[in-house]
Amino acid sequence: MRVLGIETSCDETGIAIYDGDKGLLGHLVHSQTDVHAVYGGVVPELASRDHVRKVLPLIIGVLEQTNLSKSDIDGVAYTCGPGLIGALLVGAAIGRTLAWALGVPALGVHHMEGHLLAPMLEEDGPEFPFVALLVSGGHTQLMEVKGVGSYRLLGESLDDAAGEAFDKTAKLLGLPYPGGPELAALAEEGDSTRFRFPRPMTDRPGLDFSFSGLKTFALNTIQQQVSSSSDNRQIKADIARAFEDAVVDTLVIKCCRAVKATGAKTLVLAGGVSANRRLRQRIQEVMQKEGARAYYPRLEFCTDNGAMIAYAGWQRLRTGASEPLKFSATPRWSMEDLPSVG
Repeated sequence: MRVLGIETSCDETGIAIYDGDKGLLGHLVHSQTDVHAVYGGVVPELASRDHVRKVLPLIIGVLEQTNLSKSDIDGVAYTCGPGLIGALLVGAAIGRTLAWALGVPALGVHHMEGHLLAPMLEEDGPEFPFVALLVSGGHTQLMEVKGVGSYRLLGESLDDAAGEAFDKTAKLLGLPYPGGPELAALAEEGDSTRFRFPRPMTDRPGLDFSFSGLKTFALNTIQQQVSSSSDNRQIKADIARAFEDAVVDTLVIKCCRAVKATGAKTLVLAGGVSANRRLRQRIQEVMQKEGARAYYPRLEFCTDNGAMIAYAGWQRLRTGASEPLKFSATPRWSMEDLPSVG
């Protein structure tokens, strides 16, 4: 079964084709970074309009890339939530219409389920059950995963997601959009001993997160240090390093707790922040000490992409799941509400 995946939840347009026998056949991603950079963040209306312009050309591009025709598509999967409602509706409308025209089933996919399953696109992917850390600009969640659709939320951020905190702190430091990768790059120049930021909610039991206070701590440090220093770049690099270390340590501590609490031997790291080099390194080190193994997707599949949607859709479409002749979008959607796949 060949599934066309369409991802339009935010500011990347991703298209891919996944084959149940041959794996991922091809994918293309268009980033809207240049569109939103002038505003310092994503403008929902502009994101929706750009998806309208890009989805069909990218579908044609992937078909050409894979030497396939429209008639070779056996199903269509599109992201229907969570995300920006206008952006989601673009992918949903095009995906459902295309499926109707081709006479094939269509299915709306949960965006975070796509991220969670992305490491399975690799040849040496994880096997169920496992614990997953989903860490992105909009989500920070720990999930116990027993199978596709069998998810139990262990903990989540009570305020800002980790990726959101990265972006906001980068903006406080005067870094360009998108801020998260810029902050991580600046942190490479920083002195890890100059500042120490708190590790929020690690001094109490539980698996929930909170990053808004850490962002405020960074703001206070910037106001106290940067304006009065002649070496502002080094000060900013040191602050970036302290902030990154605090976020990484917090995530690692909670992952260790989750693995111990569930008895899991596998941890999956997914979402945009899973591309962070320091986080990957620390997770790998700590999981080895715990006798567990860590998995994460290749860097191109950490950010939003069509491959993860095509794969997640294939997992459900192959069992006969499909949707009636309508389309919808769900900007807020719990993964625990998803049906289990036998």
